[in-house]
Amino acid sequence: MRKLEMHELNRKSPEAFREAEKLPIVVVLDNIRSMHNVGSVFRTADAFLLKGIYLCGYTPKPPHRDITKTALGATDTVVWKYFPTTIEAVLQLKDEGFEIWSIEQVEKSIPLNKFDASNKKLAIVFGNEVTGVGNEILKLSTGCIEIPQMGMKHSLNISVAAGIVLWELVRSKI
Repeated sequence: MRKLEMHELNRKSPEAFREAEKLPIVVVLDNIRSMHNVGSVFRTADAFLLKGIYLCGYTPKPPHRDITKTALGATDTVVWKYFPTTIEAVLQLKDEGFEIWSIEQVEKSIPLNKFDASNKKLAIVFGNEVTGVGNEILKLSTGCIEIPQMGMKHSLNISVAAGIVLWELVRSKI
């Protein structure tokens, strides 16, 4: 077994990425504190060819050295928009026909492995590292998705949670 060389990975050029049809998934970051988490979500959105990222509230936005360092160029390929509040982003996405699904542990949340993502335009909200998704956003959400966890800790870093959730959603669409 040998590792593939960079030229064997069939990577898209930035131009080809911009022109490629995107999966109908928008990531909404609700008041995220860490620039490293933001950069990591950009990389994930690029890897899975997502429609875009909405940065909301005090979520850091490019250009910034720490975001750029973690994103490894994905801030140049992934379409992103900034909104002063997450409510504004969610209302715009609803107007565009997206279902709003928050990643949160709530009563009647749907386990990720039981969520049906097929044939849907999805906006996936990831909340603050400490307080989670804001209550006003939960009220505007179609529902909540929860990552099943079996250990003592029932929380994941947002970049890890985003990778898990987005892969599972993308897997059901490809």
